[in-house]
Amino acid sequence: MFLEYTMSEVNIKVENLTIPSEKLNREVECVLYIPEVDGLAEPLHLLLVNDGQDLESMQYDQILQPLYMKNRIAPVLTVGIKAGDRLREFGISGNPDYKGRGTDAENYRLFVIEELLPAIQEKTNIAEFASCVIKGFSLGAVSAFDIAWSHPDIFSKMGAFSGSFWWRSKPSMKGFPDDHRITHKMVSSSKEKPDLKFWFEAGTQDEKSDRNQNGIIDSIDDTTSLILELYKKGYERNKDVTYIELVGGKHDVPTWGRMMPEFLFWAFGK
Repeated sequence: MFLEYTMSEVNIKVENLTIPSEKLNREVECVLYIPEVDGLAEPLHLLLVNDGQDLESMQYDQILQPLYMKNRIAPVLTVGIKAGDRLREFGISGNPDYKGRGTDAENYRLFVIEELLPAIQEKTNIAEFASCVIKGFSLGAVSAFDIAWSHPDIFSKMGAFSGSFWWRSKPSMKGFPDDHRITHKMVSSSKEKPDLKFWFEAGTQDEKSDRNQNGIIDSIDDTTSLILELYKKGYERNKDVTYIELVGGKHDVPTWGRMMPEFLFWAFGK
């Protein structure tokens, strides 16, 4: 259990970390939000964030402060991974979409596991975190799902803000508008049921498209359809899967920043 702390005992230090990645053949820039807490009894939790460049614009440190002040969450080290070529590096490992996007998704997953995590441990001198969580925005959410699903031995929870779960292996076809969604197929075809918990957010103004003409925008439809696949695997509503449909929520940073406290409390609440 973590010791109690007050606002005066918490300072959030923001640092940069650059990792030369052999997997991605580029330097990956990360931003670390490190809580400095007096009297911390156990290791920090770890949160990895795809599209970490968005954290600065949503003033992520200011989102953390009141949660710490009210003792709502356990201290967490947040690592925002700044995106490179999103359409190449994000996606489902080994399953590019029908336009050939996501060809480096497997390399990105391997970067996270084999290069990023060791670099974080080396920089922080923390050999083991209390828990590891990963989340992402939009297409970064698809990547976060892929990484968590592939490594439940490392990650216990994942979060998806406005997830691009339309990601598909073939174009949408009249009469079969919802076929060939890659994430859905990965779940339905899996013989395993990874020990994970999932948090999803979708906004009623994420987009306007409604390819199957059922009166529900695609971003909500794709998310809830994925959740149904998880239920078929045996995951339980509210216990294993949390879904928030935000009225008026948009596909943008202000919306995701607005929902961030709820996610953080779900992932690290005390």
